[in-house]
Amino acid sequence: MLKGIDPLLSGDLLHILDDMGHGDVLMLVDRNYPAVASGRPVIRLGEVTVLRAAQAILSVFPLDSFVDRPLERMEVDNDPSKTTPTQDAMLKLASESEGRQLEYGIVPRLDFYERAKSAFAVVHTLDTVPYGCFFLQKGVIFE
Repeated sequence: MLKGIDPLLSGDLLHILDDMGHGDVLMLVDRNYPAVASGRPVIRLGEVTVLRAAQAILSVFPLDSFVDRPLERMEVDNDPSKTTPTQDAMLKLASESEGRQLEYGIVPRLDFYERAKSAFAVVHTLDTVPYGCFFLQKGVIFE
């Protein structure tokens, strides 16, 4: 146990987050996403929601301020205007964590699977929500 660190952040997950550099991309996915298929390291968080996992990750993980959309979501039903309640909550959570209003990048489902191959790592939850799959691009700390 570490003081001041969310207990959901295991040593393995903290190691991955620390090894990532500016511009590297982390995937955060639900239980239905084929996490191992991307060929990237997989950190399994078990029975937590993607929102709870994001809350822990964003407590130590800066999103990139050099790109317009450092947070991307999987497109819902081939309609970029559609969102899920979880996607809406994720955008709010990330915006609050960053102290700035963010906008989503939207990635069509099949493109999401292809882009996964270039992610740094995958954080896999057992969340049951549909379309609970996100890319988070790491930023820098200016302090």
